[in-house]
Amino acid sequence: MDWQKFAEEMALLARSLLKQDSVQQTLDEIAMSAVKLVDGCDAAGILAVRKGRAVTLASYGDMVEESDRRQGELGEGPCFDLARRTDEDRVFRVADMTRPQPDWPRYAEAARELGIGSMTGVLLYTHEEDFGALNLYARRPGTFTEDIATAGWLLASHAAVALADARTIDQLEHALETRHAIGEAMGILRERHGMSDEEAFSVLRNISQNHNIKLRDVAQRIREKRPADPA
Repeated sequence: MDWQKFAEEMALLARSLLKQDSVQQTLDEIAMSAVKLVDGCDAAGILAVRKGRAVTLASYGDMVEESDRRQGELGEGPCFDLARRTDEDRVFRVADMTRPQPDWPRYAEAARELGIGSMTGVLLYTHEEDFGALNLYARRPGTFTEDIATAGWLLASHAAVALADARTIDQLEHALETRHAIGEAMGILRERHGMSDEEAFSVLRNISQNHNIKLRDVAQRIREKRPADPA
């Protein structure tokens, strides 16, 4: 492993991740970069477990989505287990998936069918939040040595910081969009029914609570029903 070259690539990756325009683009870039930067990696993906279900957040290369689907259906597998962990063991490495795997016997059989020879994974996390597991796949057994697994961990550390930043930006933009939509809907109610700001907001809030609809969606529906301006 050429660590000097890898360090230079990590610096470039950090800049690239910060340039992405959304959380999804950041996730996709992380998966793609893992294949490009980690020696022997043929495919990569990010798996999260939501309410007991496996969810593929990003994938690059063959086998990733099918592997995630199989692990979710079977309720076992290294990626599935890692994404659910809350302890300090945040990395896994399977040097040879073609051998029996007592911890995941059914998934191991499925992995062999998919042509997976070696796997490693690391949680994408910051002190505040876990985002899921970054999982790397190789067709050849023995690909992911301890050095290569360490490279994956370093990549994931950079990625998690960028992902946290991207999520913050997305949340801020979403909040601004929501505020704008609510303000416009309130203006429509004021104009149409002669309401005050307090009365207009109260109407929006009551509809949201009574019908279990997000406030932003209520506002959007009111905006969509506004009569078109005369030509």
